[in-house]
Amino acid sequence: MLSDHLKSVRPGLALALLTLLFGIFLGVAFGINEDNIKDGIKSQVSAHADQHKSISRSSDKIWRYLQRAHFHATGIGAFTLGLVILSAFTGMRAWLKMLTSLLIGLGGVYALAWFNLYHLSPSIGTEAAHHAFSTELAVYTGVGGLLSGMALLILNLLFGVGNDRAQRSLR
Repeated sequence: MLSDHLKSVRPGLALALLTLLFGIFLGVAFGINEDNIKDGIKSQVSAHADQHKSISRSSDKIWRYLQRAHFHATGIGAFTLGLVILSAFTGMRAWLKMLTSLLIGLGGVYALAWFNLYHLSPSIGTEAAHHAFSTELAVYTGVGGLLSGMALLILNLLFGVGNDRAQRSLR
């Protein structure tokens, strides 16, 4: 039954779906309120003009960070959802499926790095925001989780690593 396969990958499914919802939410917010968002960025940058070389260029850059959060959330959310579903149908042990799906699902945290840049940059500047602990944590968690989960999935698909005993005896 389908729900039996998906039971062990719920953490990854939840993270992938949350990532997609975040991306969709940003897209809806842009559609409803783009001009106000851009004006808000410009006013925040203007309030901290000492942190920026050019208010106009920094405002455009920060707007682009928010767009990248949207693009990455929807893109990463979609392909992590596919990878998590694929992992559900492998012969991996249940706990390894759960771990793999969780790590793959963490890939969506990368989109939060771009959102964090959007959030921090007006007050501390774009360069400082890039090196903020929270930004780097989101980058390393997202990229590291995704690559680790994909490595486990690939090792299982190509070499049967982590298969349960019943699956191993079939090979």
